[in-house]
Amino acid sequence: MSPVKVTKICCIGAGYVGGPTCAVVALKCPHITVTIVDLNQSRIDAWNSPDFKLPIYEPGLEDVVRQTRGRNLFFSTDVDKGIEEADLIFVSVNTPTKKSGIGAGFAADLNYVELATRRIADVAKSSKIVVEKSTVPCRTADAMRTILDANSKPNCRFDILSNPEFLAEGTAINDLLKPDRVLIGSLQTPQGIDACNSLASIYANWVPKDRILTVGLWSSELSKLAANAMLAQRISSVNALSAICEATGANIDEVAHAIGFDSRIGPKFLKASVGFGGSCFQKDILNLVYLSESCHLPEVAAYWRQVVEMNDYQKRRFSTRVVDTLFKTITGKRIAVLGFAFKADTGDTRESAAITLIRDFQQEKALINIYDPQVPHEQIWADLAEASPDIPLAATQKQVTICASAIEACKNAEAVVIATEWKEFCDIDWESVYAHMKKPAFIFDGRIIVDADRLRKIGFKVTVIGRAEAL
Repeated sequence: MSPVKVTKICCIGAGYVGGPTCAVVALKCPHITVTIVDLNQSRIDAWNSPDFKLPIYEPGLEDVVRQTRGRNLFFSTDVDKGIEEADLIFVSVNTPTKKSGIGAGFAADLNYVELATRRIADVAKSSKIVVEKSTVPCRTADAMRTILDANSKPNCRFDILSNPEFLAEGTAINDLLKPDRVLIGSLQTPQGIDACNSLASIYANWVPKDRILTVGLWSSELSKLAANAMLAQRISSVNALSAICEATGANIDEVAHAIGFDSRIGPKFLKASVGFGGSCFQKDILNLVYLSESCHLPEVAAYWRQVVEMNDYQKRRFSTRVVDTLFKTITGKRIAVLGFAFKADTGDTRESAAITLIRDFQQEKALINIYDPQVPHEQIWADLAEASPDIPLAATQKQVTICASAIEACKNAEAVVIATEWKEFCDIDWESVYAHMKKPAFIFDGRIIVDADRLRKIGFKVTVIGRAEAL
């Protein structure tokens, strides 16, 4: 046998991973036809929209899609055709944390992975390379192999690879174009290694060979969880230090800067904030907790669980600080929340700290104005409804207003809470904001992005996470 020369790729799942990843593959491999399939008609319609109003916001993504769509990049709801024609299939479906049953709150829900795998087995009439692109628990490939082998047609062979993504939302296109590494896991058999080489040859069109790492299947699956857990651990560690800084008078930016100069530590992911969010960190850590417990390693599970608990504590601590600073009550007070996405340069709101803060403010009977430059209004309402299922949407809409600009959100507010580090929040006309706020006017910087001294000179009372109150 020899590696299959891939000429057609199908990606099942047109979301945050599948869309950008396969768009870049199409850009860098014009000789390969890439088809992204999804059962969600409205999502596919958005990818195919004439005005390029894509279903996700990612800097640089529109430019890549403009160059490739209709040339060798296609979006379709015809899942069966995509599977049947492909040499290689990326499985890039959602793997949310289970909400019920065994492992609820910790384990990944693999229902969509199983459905996609069964669809491949039912439809495929020729041998395929099937690639896990979704974030999955260790040994998920075993389950996929069992399903495929039990349902495959005669003379139809499936080789399974793990190829986890290590993208950061907001920089995903650059991460894809210039990755730190591409990780490919395979069974260490001649057939598995051949399949691994087939996928590696695709990435080799633009990724240096020394950055394409080939490992065993289980190591690849675990590496994804481990990488996100380690990054989240750094954030929770610096956030724990931020609480100490506020209590002692130290400045978390200065502490982090000093720590980051140590070559053994480095400066990345030492930025204190109101808490991490996104689709990966919390989900992957909880997955690691569940895996540890399943392996009868309770001390290991407790260690990783603490990373999530520290993140939850940081959000609670911040919202409590807002209430305490506003004279122990925010009932009937208007609070402007700037930012709803979990980080800047994305429209993704999954596990966003803003959702938790707003829920806490709602429970304290505050009036809340929200502004975010990228998150659709319907997404904000959906997230708030899910966060507070006991509060009718009509009641939420009486308490919460979604605004068209930061200036509008701040008007007549008693406090401004910066929940996302959008660059435009650094450039706000703060003199105008101050003039139209109730006095005293408070700013709570949960992302350490504003010039606190300048704002104090304007007249604001400024609270910055990781810093003691100014005297």
